[in-house]
Amino acid sequence: MIAYARTVANQHIGRYSQLKALVCEAFGPPESLVLKDVSAPVIQPNHVRVRTQYCSVNFPDALMIQGLHQYRFEPPFIPGGELSGVVSETGPNVINLAVGDQITGLSFLGGFAEEAVVPIERTHKLPAGINLAQGCCLIGTYGTALHALAQRAELRAGETLLVLGAAGGSGAAAVQVGKLLGAHVIAAVGSEEKLAFALELGADQGFNYTTTPIKEGVGALSGKRGVDVIYDPVGGEYADAALRCMAWNGRYLVVGFASGTIPQFKGNLPLLKGCSIIGVFTGEFLRREPEASRANVAQLIDWFGNGRLHPAVSSIVPLAQVPGALRRLLDRKAIGKIVASLQDPASSHPQPDTPPPGTLPHA
Repeated sequence: MIAYARTVANQHIGRYSQLKALVCEAFGPPESLVLKDVSAPVIQPNHVRVRTQYCSVNFPDALMIQGLHQYRFEPPFIPGGELSGVVSETGPNVINLAVGDQITGLSFLGGFAEEAVVPIERTHKLPAGINLAQGCCLIGTYGTALHALAQRAELRAGETLLVLGAAGGSGAAAVQVGKLLGAHVIAAVGSEEKLAFALELGADQGFNYTTTPIKEGVGALSGKRGVDVIYDPVGGEYADAALRCMAWNGRYLVVGFASGTIPQFKGNLPLLKGCSIIGVFTGEFLRREPEASRANVAQLIDWFGNGRLHPAVSSIVPLAQVPGALRRLLDRKAIGKIVASLQDPASSHPQPDTPPPGTLPHA
């Protein structure tokens, strides 16, 4: 995966036409990204060229452009790794996809461009007529939630799931996937607006942890029993308090650190609680367990196609506004999933299919 991503990062000189892309020319904040014309990436064996329609705006993108992600790529490179679009060319050895197919893919890099080249092992065909803005979130964001809850936590129907940062893109996915797996979901969020959003997604209960301490909030909503599984994409100051709320045999999922701070857990807590602290690394899961990963995405596509899953896309922005969207993620001001539209990459106006507030369907 790393070797492929480095190849993509250096493919600004190609033999194809120019296209619009958002480029990280030097490590820095989102505001340092440059919208410019670049050469389209060169097709490779076992890859497809995709005319990108949408690309997720994810927290790892904000880390990569600062050189802070566990995968470090030297500039210049095009960030953006979770996309949807239409296959425009197939490389040698590709037999399961054809020109014109709608796909969701994980390119790891190169997504914030009008075209991307994606390996077929991380490309999934989408049913015709499906919403591509929502479909672009299925491998990375929702794939992480399903992998975390199904494989890592082995979440069982009837168990209680606490989701920290439940109104963000990652947390919203965990709320929806947790409900589909039969959990009782408690949403922990940082404002009343975010609480309303999480409940609209389908969370059974919730509280604002800026006004109600986590121990108090969880205790009141769990009958002081604690929770079986915690999904934590936030880290920081709330992690220790959340770990103290685990039920016996509980599982704490370390998903990410949107707070900007990696928590330091006290070793006596898992001993006293009889609980486990479990890491979730979707990139390595994709590489090491490709069959299980593909099965997960197939399940998500089935739920999506059957109307049981509605990815929580709350904002669609043009490519020119991606730096501002990344800033909102870093400042923890985003609600729901932000997606970039590549249909009009230089526009300064929101796309017309942006869902209006309050119309997000329930999972």
